Amino acid sequence: MLDTELGGQIRSAVRDLCGTFPDTYWREVDESRGYPEKFVQALTDAGWLAALIPEEYGGSGLGIAEASIILEEVNRSGGNSGACHAQMYIMGTLLRHGSEKQKREYLPRIASGELRLQSFGVTEPTTGTDTTKLKTTAVRKGDHYVVNGQKVWISRVQHSDLLLLLARTTPLNEVKKKSDGLSVFLVDLREASESELTVRPIRNMMNHETNELFFDNLKVPAENLIGEEGRGFRYILDGMNAERILIAAECVGDGYWFVDRASSYAKERVVFDRPIGQNQGIQFPIARAYVNIEAANLMRFRAAELFDTGKPCGAEANMAKLLAADASWEAANVAVQTYGGFGFAAEFDIERKFRETKLYQVAPISTNLILSFIGEHVLGMPRSF
Repeated sequence: MLDTELGGQIRSAVRDLCGTFPDTYWREVDESRGYPEKFVQALTDAGWLAALIPEEYGGSGLGIAEASIILEEVNRSGGNSGACHAQMYIMGTLLRHGSEKQKREYLPRIASGELRLQSFGVTEPTTGTDTTKLKTTAVRKGDHYVVNGQKVWISRVQHSDLLLLLARTTPLNEVKKKSDGLSVFLVDLREASESELTVRPIRNMMNHETNELFFDNLKVPAENLIGEEGRGFRYILDGMNAERILIAAECVGDGYWFVDRASSYAKERVVFDRPIGQNQGIQFPIARAYVNIEAANLMRFRAAELFDTGKPCGAEANMAKLLAADASWEAANVAVQTYGGFGFAAEFDIERKFRETKLYQVAPISTNLILSFIGEHVLGMPRSF
């Protein structure tokens, strides 16, 4: 259960930190297609990105509920957690399945900010979300593996020291289950030469640093294998619920930001000698957006409670992500409609946040895949794909 007093303290502290990075900061980063380095460093220095790392490894040892509040507040302040949120949940694979030696070597340095683990290499251009058919291979040769293949939509590679990589170590036609034969590796990006790893940035609608990766005989030490060879798919799935819950929190933060901006503007903007918020055509959509955000927020905390108590939470985590992403997108549209033409002006920040929150309709898991999961695993209907 979330300690409400602790939760309030976290909100206040994160809000204060975010207050030193006003709208102008995020607007300038967006306009320059830059990376919010100063903000990420400040968040790291304050220990917030180490929230989920146990105290014995230098972190705060907080639960997913508390961690979700941190990311919610970043987005609610007008910032964008997408620049660094992966460091929260990627390290879970290392924590739960890594050897004690690996945990001692990496987690304290990740917690302190000496190392950044912000990149996650799973998706490929020809297989998309059909992860079990990915084509990147890792072949054992003595004391190392040789990786060849291609990944796409791999975010924050240019601002990360480490990459968590999923590759096939046993050919698909040699395994009993298609989810077998996949392994997870911790790749030190600092040691990869340009001939072994080519990083091709992908310009996109929002200012989100994401890339296409090409592996050409990249050598990865065998000691960087996480857990057992061939069980990587299970390890990756193990961290998906945390990811869903944290992304849901970010969407909740976005949603509240849009509602706050829209309702404030509706009270101040006067047309035809009356505030536009007096008109039901303006007021009701904002109110409905708020109601939906509140509902998504409750599902977020329900999923977090189950996760933190070690109970199954796949359905709840997925529903939280879906509801929150839909609610934030609804609120984004409402904000644009409320501001009218000014909603498209960069100086009001609506259009920037509009672009940013749209991402979560598609990533890290699409709405349709969540619905198929609920249909099959919760409602017991036939598998749809």
